[in-house]
Amino acid sequence: MAVLDDLKAFDVDAAFVSLWIFKSSSGAKGGHPTFRGHWVETTDAVDVALKETVKAERNRLEELIEYDLLAENNESSALRIGRDETHAGLLVDAVAAETENRRVQNVKHLLNSTFYLIKLTHNGEVLYAVRRTPPGWKTKRAISVRTLVLAESRLDIDDSPRFDIEKNIDFFICGEEVLILHKGHFESTLQYKQAHSEDFLALQKEPEFADLFVDLTPLVQHVGSNKIQLRRMCSVHQKAHYRDTDFMARVRDHHTEYGLTLQFNNEGRIIVTPDTGAQVITALLDHRLASGFSKRVYDVPSATPVNVT
Repeated sequence: MAVLDDLKAFDVDAAFVSLWIFKSSSGAKGGHPTFRGHWVETTDAVDVALKETVKAERNRLEELIEYDLLAENNESSALRIGRDETHAGLLVDAVAAETENRRVQNVKHLLNSTFYLIKLTHNGEVLYAVRRTPPGWKTKRAISVRTLVLAESRLDIDDSPRFDIEKNIDFFICGEEVLILHKGHFESTLQYKQAHSEDFLALQKEPEFADLFVDLTPLVQHVGSNKIQLRRMCSVHQKAHYRDTDFMARVRDHHTEYGLTLQFNNEGRIIVTPDTGAQVITALLDHRLASGFSKRVYDVPSATPVNVT
């Protein structure tokens, strides 16, 4: 866990901090998102608050879990993935220098931002912490509420623009690794859901996969744009059990023993119905397993082989 040691050893208190604000990607080049942000001057009090958030989120981490399409972390762990496997490098490039032309000049640069990045620099090392903005940064939210402040025991209206900073971090970029605390926010910020959609489209075009089915349409409709289902189909593609003819033969021969009610035509191709879409995905993921101890059958979130010697 060298990267976790590096994260914990980073001297946050002594670091120079800058805050970058980003709106949605302004387009794509070669299938990659384009990140264009602005940095904003902050007071010492804001710098301290940002550093306290980074330290609190860092200090609660005790273990790392390898990122997987279906993996989940808990409050004391983070998912780990290589920076080069994500678009994080593009984000790092976007905040390389706090030049004058990238400085926030007015409130319009802040309104409707989708996420912000805390950049900490110390002794030539840089730590990045990213967080999705709360609803208060949206123009619609800003014009639909009035902020009241208590002054001298009386409520008064405060019409100055207000931007809340969360006390949580969605993910860190530390060296060549990305440490993910909030998977959903990480995937939306770095456009992983779009990558999942594109991967599912590629899977549908793969003859070995498409030929498994009488008609792919019901499965595509079952998956839709749901991010969890898209993750599962990407995992189906990644595991590629469907390419193993012996695996698929056992699915046909033994699915009822495992509580599945799959349907096949006379040629052994899968007939997907509105009621069996989820079961088809479970089978292709190899997520319906039997315990040799309890003799019960389980669905599992990640079927990781164990070497038994």
